[in-house]
Amino acid sequence: MFAKNLLLPCLLDIYGPLLTDRKRELLDYYYEEDYSLSEISELTGISRQGIRDSIKKSEAELMELEEKLHLYEKRTCAAAAMEEADRLVNELLSNGSADDLKDILVSLKARLSVIEECL
Repeated sequence: MFAKNLLLPCLLDIYGPLLTDRKRELLDYYYEEDYSLSEISELTGISRQGIRDSIKKSEAELMELEEKLHLYEKRTCAAAAMEEADRLVNELLSNGSADDLKDILVSLKARLSVIEECL
C-alpha cells in the first residue's frame, strides 16, 4: 500500500474537470470515498494493479498541472491574505481609534495588494 498525499484531493478539486471521467472516478473513489484499491477493483472490474497504476498516473498528471498553472498555490496565497485582511477589519471595527485607523488601513491595503498578486 502506498501513502496518500493529502495535497491531491485539493488538486483534484481544482483540476478534476481536466481529467477523463474514468480517471476522475477512480481518484474520487480513492481520495473522496477513501476506498481501498481492492474495493475500487471490485466496483470497477479493473485489476488492483490496474487501479494502482491509473491512480499513480492521474496523480502525476495533477501534480504536473499544478507545476504549470499554480492554481492551488494561488488559492492558498489568496486565502491567507484574505484571512489577514479579515482580521484587520475586525480589529478596526472593535478598537479602531483615530490613531490606529491609519496604521490598520495601511496594513489592510497591503493585504489587498498581496491578494491581487496571488491572483
